Amino acid sequence: MAIFKKGEKFYEGKAKSLYSVEGHPELIWQEFRNSLTAFNAQKKGEFTGKGSINRDITSLIFRYLSKSLKTHWIADIGDTEMVTERLEMLKLEVVLRNTLAGSTAKKLGLEEGTSLEKPLVEFYYKEDSLADPFLSDDQALLLKTVRDQSELDQLKNLGLKVNQQLLVFFAEIGIKLIDFKIEFGMNARREIILADEISPDSCRLWDQKTNEKMDKDRFRRDLGGIQENYELVRSKILKHWGAKV
Repeated sequence: MAIFKKGEKFYEGKAKSLYSVEGHPELIWQEFRNSLTAFNAQKKGEFTGKGSINRDITSLIFRYLSKSLKTHWIADIGDTEMVTERLEMLKLEVVLRNTLAGSTAKKLGLEEGTSLEKPLVEFYYKEDSLADPFLSDDQALLLKTVRDQSELDQLKNLGLKVNQQLLVFFAEIGIKLIDFKIEFGMNARREIILADEISPDSCRLWDQKTNEKMDKDRFRRDLGGIQENYELVRSKILKHWGAKV
């Protein structure tokens, strides 16, 4: 494996910091921090080891998904960092819902835990100042988040493909994938690449038998047991998938 050296920090997000990679302008060095935020960072917290947990989960999932689609993952560094491909990030969050939960269940007036006949694909505008609002296809095109409808359709298809793969991934370790958010970027060849992270910060994960929540909803709703459940998700993934990906 190539030896990478961390460069200067150029961005600090809610739970990750981004650095250049010396001698490799085509790469980014990502550091997963222990920060925990909710409601567009209006609620903040942290716990020891969170950065390591989310890095491990994201890395394993990206390596699993890379068998069927392109991701930006290149290499893990230490306990909390990874090197990834530098991309032009799209200002869209792609959300996949298999079961209604949270604000969506409330908005539709349906009981949380209602299963959907088919996955629901949604777009949200990545703009903190606007609280990341929902976008229709026409609104996404109006804001020029992509070039045309075909790229939006490609994002939907990729989202559904990721969902299909992750449903299997989590089902095999006794976890229900309720919903999740993913992000994509473009490389120089205008290829759409899966990026950012996939972790209990960005997924709703419920225990298959008990429906116990195992994700950031434990922080959002003051349920306690946040660290224990994040660690449990990682341990289940490592035990079953660690040697397979």
